Amino acid sequence: MRVRRKRMATLPGPCVGLLLLALLCTTILGQRSRNNRCVQSRAKSCTECIRVAKECSFCTEESFEEPRCDLRENLLRYGCGEAGIVYTRGEMHTQQNISINTFLQRTQVAPQAMFMRLRAGEEMSFNMDVFQPLESPVDLYILMDFSYSMSDDLDNLKSMGQNLAEFLQALTSNYTIGFGKFVDKVSSPQTDMRPEKLREPWNNADSPFSFKNVIRLTNNINYFSQELRKERISGNLDAPEGGFDAILQTAVCKDKIGWRKDSTHLLVFSTESAFHYEADGTNVLAGILARNDEECHLDTHGTYVYDTKQDYPSVPTLVRLLGQHNIIPIFAVTNHSYSYYEKLHKYFPISEIGVLQEDSSNIVELLRTAFERIRSKMDIRADFVPKALKTEFISSMYEKTESGSFHITRGEVGKFQVRVKALEHVGGQHVCTLPEKDRQGIIHVKPTSLSDSLQVQASVVCDVCPCEQQPDFRSPKCSFHGDFICGQCICHAGWRGDTCDCSPASSLNNEACIRPGDVEPCSGRGECLCGKCQCYPEDLMQRFDGDFCQYDVLQCPRTSGFLCNDRGRCSKGACVCESGWEGPGCECPTSNDTCIDSRGGICNNQGRCECGRCICDKASLYTSSTCEISYSLGFQAVCESIRDCVQCQAWGTGNRKGNCSTCHLHVQMVEELKKEEANEHCSFQDEEDDCTYHYTLEGDPSVLPNATVQVQKKKECPPGSFLWLIPLLIFLILLLGLLLLLCWRFCACCKACLALLPCCARGRTVGFKEDHYMLRQSLMSSDHLDTPMVRSGSLKGRDTVRWKINNNVHKQGFTSHAALNPKDLIPYGLSLRLTRLFTQNLVKPESRECEQLRKEVEENLDDIYKHIPGCYKPQQTKFRVQPNSGKRQDHTIVDTVLTAPRSAKTEIIKVTEKHVSHEAFNDLKVSPGYYTVTSDQDAHGMVEFQEAVELVDVRVPLFIREDDDDEKQLQVEAIDVPTGIAQIGRRIVNITIIKEQASSLITFLQPAYSHSRFDKVAKIPVLREIIDNGRSQVTYRTRDLTAKEGRDYVFTEGDLVFQPGETRKEVQVSLLELTEIDTLLHNRQVKQFAIDLLHPKYGAKIGRYPQATVTIADPEVVDGVPPLTGMGQLTQSPKGRLSAPLNPSAQALSSKEIHFSWFPPTGKPLGYKVKYWVQGDPESEANVMDVKSPGATLKNLYAFCDYEMQVCAYNAMGEGAYSDIIHCRTLESVPSEPGRLAFNVVSSTVTQLSWAEPAETNGVITAYEVSYGLVNDENVPIGPMKKVLVEDPKKRMVLIENLRESQPYRYMVKARNGAGWGPEREATINLATQPKRPMSIPIIPDVPIIDAEGGEDYDSYLMYSTDVLRTPAGSKRPSVSDDSEHLLNGRMDYFSGSSSTLTRTANTSYHQHVQQEHRVMGSSSLTRDYSTMMSGHDSRFPLGVPDIPTRLVFSALGPTSLKVSWQEPHCEKEVQGYSVQYQLLNGGEVHRLTIPNPSQNSVVVENLLPNHSYIFKVKAQSEEGWGPEREGVITIESQVDPQSPLSPVPGSPFTLSTPSAPGPLVFTALSPDSLQLSWERPRKPNGAILGYMITCEMLHGGGEPRNIYVEGDNPETTLTVPHLSENVPYKFKVQAKTTQGVGPEREGIITIESQDGGTFSQFGGQQYTREVYNFPMEYTTKTSISHSSLDPHFSDGMLMTSQRVESASSTLTKQVTKEFISRTVTSSGTLTKQVERQFYEA
Repeated sequence: MRVRRKRMATLPGPCVGLLLLALLCTTILGQRSRNNRCVQSRAKSCTECIRVAKECSFCTEESFEEPRCDLRENLLRYGCGEAGIVYTRGEMHTQQNISINTFLQRTQVAPQAMFMRLRAGEEMSFNMDVFQPLESPVDLYILMDFSYSMSDDLDNLKSMGQNLAEFLQALTSNYTIGFGKFVDKVSSPQTDMRPEKLREPWNNADSPFSFKNVIRLTNNINYFSQELRKERISGNLDAPEGGFDAILQTAVCKDKIGWRKDSTHLLVFSTESAFHYEADGTNVLAGILARNDEECHLDTHGTYVYDTKQDYPSVPTLVRLLGQHNIIPIFAVTNHSYSYYEKLHKYFPISEIGVLQEDSSNIVELLRTAFERIRSKMDIRADFVPKALKTEFISSMYEKTESGSFHITRGEVGKFQVRVKALEHVGGQHVCTLPEKDRQGIIHVKPTSLSDSLQVQASVVCDVCPCEQQPDFRSPKCSFHGDFICGQCICHAGWRGDTCDCSPASSLNNEACIRPGDVEPCSGRGECLCGKCQCYPEDLMQRFDGDFCQYDVLQCPRTSGFLCNDRGRCSKGACVCESGWEGPGCECPTSNDTCIDSRGGICNNQGRCECGRCICDKASLYTSSTCEISYSLGFQAVCESIRDCVQCQAWGTGNRKGNCSTCHLHVQMVEELKKEEANEHCSFQDEEDDCTYHYTLEGDPSVLPNATVQVQKKKECPPGSFLWLIPLLIFLILLLGLLLLLCWRFCACCKACLALLPCCARGRTVGFKEDHYMLRQSLMSSDHLDTPMVRSGSLKGRDTVRWKINNNVHKQGFTSHAALNPKDLIPYGLSLRLTRLFTQNLVKPESRECEQLRKEVEENLDDIYKHIPGCYKPQQTKFRVQPNSGKRQDHTIVDTVLTAPRSAKTEIIKVTEKHVSHEAFNDLKVSPGYYTVTSDQDAHGMVEFQEAVELVDVRVPLFIREDDDDEKQLQVEAIDVPTGIAQIGRRIVNITIIKEQASSLITFLQPAYSHSRFDKVAKIPVLREIIDNGRSQVTYRTRDLTAKEGRDYVFTEGDLVFQPGETRKEVQVSLLELTEIDTLLHNRQVKQFAIDLLHPKYGAKIGRYPQATVTIADPEVVDGVPPLTGMGQLTQSPKGRLSAPLNPSAQALSSKEIHFSWFPPTGKPLGYKVKYWVQGDPESEANVMDVKSPGATLKNLYAFCDYEMQVCAYNAMGEGAYSDIIHCRTLESVPSEPGRLAFNVVSSTVTQLSWAEPAETNGVITAYEVSYGLVNDENVPIGPMKKVLVEDPKKRMVLIENLRESQPYRYMVKARNGAGWGPEREATINLATQPKRPMSIPIIPDVPIIDAEGGEDYDSYLMYSTDVLRTPAGSKRPSVSDDSEHLLNGRMDYFSGSSSTLTRTANTSYHQHVQQEHRVMGSSSLTRDYSTMMSGHDSRFPLGVPDIPTRLVFSALGPTSLKVSWQEPHCEKEVQGYSVQYQLLNGGEVHRLTIPNPSQNSVVVENLLPNHSYIFKVKAQSEEGWGPEREGVITIESQVDPQSPLSPVPGSPFTLSTPSAPGPLVFTALSPDSLQLSWERPRKPNGAILGYMITCEMLHGGGEPRNIYVEGDNPETTLTVPHLSENVPYKFKVQAKTTQGVGPEREGIITIESQDGGTFSQFGGQQYTREVYNFPMEYTTKTSISHSSLDPHFSDGMLMTSQRVESASSTLTKQVTKEFISRTVTSSGTLTKQVERQFYEA
């Protein structure tokens, strides 16, 4: 290793530079190839090529030797003719376009029909015009709740007929109005079915009904009022009403309701109650009602007659139907039910909601407000879109709302852009492999509320290349061993080569592939096949070529470091230049344009043009590039050098007067200098007579002795007779200047006088246009705001306005910066307006124009600002234009960043304003009156009003910060008018920015990193914390600190786009090698640069670390090894022992591997020892590796696990010091399959599916995918599977509606983390064979709702709610409360009260029951307390007592010592301490440890016995007393001395043992007095399972506990337990037993309920039903069981015990030969809101 390094060190500098340059070019070429998808695909055929990407083309010419599948421009460059290129283009044209006629008072859309064909990945767009007249026909239908609680509302509505008429007449002259009423289904339990109540539910009330169309839409307002006064109220029982039935009938019964075709359809839905929806009624769940058929069922009287025959519609159904029929809903609801409808109305594209007063007295005003909002909205939707296509609608005229609709202006033609994109892949397969119906179709683009629509006939181009349709089979061009297709041979099996003339089996001779003088075939760079060399590729590019692979495509001549001057390609060792270039390195242009002189000649006829340059015959210092004499090249210095000699020889004056002999000039006196040279003559003043004389040179000034000096004879002298006027003129000028100064001072002090002065224009003012702006941060697309400033009055003349902005002015003392360090380096943004015009090339960083201007700007600005102490060179320079900036708005504005101390702000502003006033920064010309200087908290700037300019924009930075308040305020102030006479009008504008909740937080993993130059690339991880899953984006950018861009690293800038579910990205910055000057000077300065995260988008925000500092470690050779320099003084180990390795760093390579690297210490190490262990484990358990080089790859690690590692070097003296501990986490791996699927069968077409989290998450679960589809009796899928993405991983439950009745479905669920999708868990079930679960909770469930019959728009239809309806005070209807009143097992109990209020009650006190088990084992006893906490707080303990500790973790520190850790429990009051109790599992002395420090969550226990099981109990204490205990069983296994079994062998390994708890207990009823108990093998048996200990006892005591021992070790164990009693709760405990002892228990509490109406157990959270079918005879037993369990868990090798209530409804179906067993878990409904939420999330 040392020898090789020394040889490299002796390489000359140029060789090293060439080597690095070749490596860089290799990287660049490889990157180009990787970015070219066409070449990367290696497509074999023409059709395959053109389907890779829309840019790909195929060359069919037979002689073409380059890759045939490439970009079209590349194929042309490489010699493929235009006729030989196959390139498919999309097409689009208009089929029908009747222009909009704004005089027609109806809605119109244009065009009406379009045709388009798109390639995969291609996007096309066209413009669409939409017109809505100012006044359009309106149909208003009022749908009112007629339950008894709305009686006062009806009375008010009857008296409002005239008000409604006036309201409609104000809207339009063409209107109709109608009325309908609804209550609920006339069936139990919605309606009181007693005969007297069916006749008259209340006094003076009509009979119950579901929906009636009372008044058809009419324009006769008197008729409407008369009919409305005849109506009477009705009534029902339960709180939610059947309004969904009424809405659906109103939509689908178009003729009976009277909707007109070209009118705006408004549906007013008025109620004070919640709503029933599909599958939430008791009758529905009992299987009585079928799902809604979405048809009209009104009889001749307008009454809905199918209310008792079919179910309510679902929410997705209503959204779909109202959209199809152009109906806009307006929800007029009271405060009590507002929250439900507020969530509901968001799912409609256009809808409105308003708060109705208790008596509906404000309904007219509510309608007026809602209609005004609706008039300004328009939603555009696309129906019948094929799967392979995607549509999008945008508008430059109108702004989009949160729901996706547009804010429009009626009466004008709206301009919209329709974008149609063809996807490349759908569901993991290319779109061309999809069925034809998924690739083409007619898309209906339809604005909501418009009957007209645009039809787009769209399809994806999946054509086959024409040349493939005419193949030449067994072509002679292919030696009859292949087919000639599209210019190439497709060889038959067993043949290869360009002409299929080679059979590898018969051609083994390599001699034809050996170049003369070589030994290896193909120069060692390829493989010899059939006598021809096939060169090896490298990084998807052909690195070598030639008959013997003897040429390297990177070894052609270079110009300025570019291969073939970047104007050609390298082929067979020579550059093949592009057109217009020639030379060995393509460095010479073929034209002579660069040699043309100022007269239009070539090289001034004084030379020749070679390779684009003039080779002059006589070159000198004063010869230009075109061989012309340039007098501007130092000519003034020559004038000065010969001045004295000319003055002496021509006039006899000057410094050499009387001594002209030393001058060797040839002076020629002339009357007048030649005209063409007059501009280049020398002029000086003779001091003796104050006259000016002129002379010039003729010839080359560099050869003075041979040059002729022509002197003009006549001097220019001032007239002698007027010399006395000079002092007088000077006096008068001074006097005039004094008068003007006094006048100016007077005008400045009293500007009111300006208008009176005849020399001044009339007065004018400048100021901001507005005084306040309100911005929402989530809707902001940039970090600045263009704030308009206006000028009024006379616009003659020029004014400049100086302004400033302060951030966070809403905070007290915002101007105080006392706590800020003035030496801190901060970035200063600097903006200037250049005098040059803007071009589009300036926004392209790679363009030469942009690069040249950027270099010019940075060099000139650096020359100015470098004089400010601590100021660094400008960087991040960009160019733009500024709209609304007067007559110079087409000039270029440059934005750049200066890094300087905070104290330099004043100096930077001063220097900037000075040079802007001079209109130049050195050679950089700038426009006057414009600049901006931005610091971290404020900004200063200036804007200019040119003559006749009335408005300019001030570009205000908004200082968006992560730590901003939720509402912050900025203040912009116009300070003064330094140039001009304008006064300041509106001086201040306030800007308020409202920060909303972030959807994700993006941050660096840590604030600082260190990388060696040996790494070549610094890889900096960026993490995203997902709050609301979706797409996020952030910009990253590097900037200089002490490291310099281009010298130490490569400037990097870009965007990181996180797709839904992604949590980790990486920023890669290329590091450069040390320059020769740094190496020679031993530059030891610490090199650092920064990376900033900027401009978050899509609701993202910058997190904890918005900036990362990267330190570059510069190595230098010391004793043959490169240690780290510039990082501080290194510590030396004494007496030859090695110091610690330097700069250790770790990077995760995969989910199972970490690469650990470091720099060698000073000295000569023989090797290194690497120790690594799981973070949290003792270091004594570390794995040790011995490696010889400074780097190691740690393998076979756990996925997504934190590891710690360190390294030491060793030599003959022994081990050196260890490095610091480095932390690194392995990458994620795909998760395991989710837990068992559970089904809650709601009806034969509705089911609730839930699942458990995967046992091995291997990362952070980000989403689940639920797939379901029909299967036949053989469990074979029939038809496509439907997929739904659940992006909230906490919502492990979906409600699937509209399934096909009596059809089996297969359901599959898989989980996703950052590594991808894991395997699926599947189950098959037929809902028709399952029992139903009663549930009548009148809320929208807090789970995703999926419409199985809906289109693509409804696949992921999510609707969440955690609210429960409360009854309004004073209401006359039944009540459902959220905290104290609940449904009991789906039944209602009625109680009479003083106010005749019907209530639903249930026993809600869930008590903890404690049962002691006394077991004798050996000679000692063991007593344990078991707790089963159902929900909420433990009723045995008062409030303030701590809960059970939430986690118990054991870590072995040695064979006899153990660390016990736990997590702090929840407690209403402060925890004061803990108690830890432990004893041997088989009995013995009880040890207690008291921990008074509440912050101490762990304790070390010593002197344990090896290979003995211990039980530990931990509990917490507050001022209210001790809480319940958390317990766990553990064993430390180790080797012991055979002579002393209690003494471990010193240095022997030790591990934690005893099995984990068995899998969840599953109970199956066999009869009323017996059940079957089954469980799975423990996940971590930690040894051979000998058997299981089962204990069965009555929960409340009574009878002797039964202890059962089951031998064997099976994946699943089943036990039949007979002789049980009905309606008695039992507690079962199961423990696994090994040779090391008994593990923790799995507990379950079970109640077998009778089917004759016995009491429902308060412990019953679930019901299981077993159905057994045997063929040919059938035997069925149904028994209900209540079940809850206490589950211990293991995680990452550490025991963790937690309590869990298995409450999610589930149905498990298992097919075993001819027997079908289904276990149904059903929640009782007797739950608090908190418990119900836990059940949904379980």
